[in-house]
Amino acid sequence: MTVLRRQLVLLTFLISVACGHNAVAPDSASSMPAWLAALIHELEAQPVANPPAFIARYDYKDQSVYFLPQRCCDIMSVLYRADGSVMCHPDGGLNGGGDGKCVDFFVARKNEWIIWRDARGAR
Repeated sequence: MTVLRRQLVLLTFLISVACGHNAVAPDSASSMPAWLAALIHELEAQPVANPPAFIARYDYKDQSVYFLPQRCCDIMSVLYRADGSVMCHPDGGLNGGGDGKCVDFFVARKNEWIIWRDARGAR
């Protein structure tokens, strides 16, 4: 094999290995908790939010959490624990500061993974 051909084979191999891990969506439909799949189904049944809704997974206070941002103005965002229970409302509401139970969420969260994004777009 020529040097160029070897490099091409090696590059192809490295790309396929690197793409084998999908860091964008770690929770596939088969491994997604039932409560999260139900929440996504509910969001898809509602009119499109502006901006369009999304759900992100983060590491926060040594646990996996799921964040649903506020849709608008005085509606609060929701931070869910891995079991689907509500941990807090980080922002939104009448004063914009959420419920005050996790005021450090936006600075302490780590490892964002977009689990779902409403593909319908804003109308």
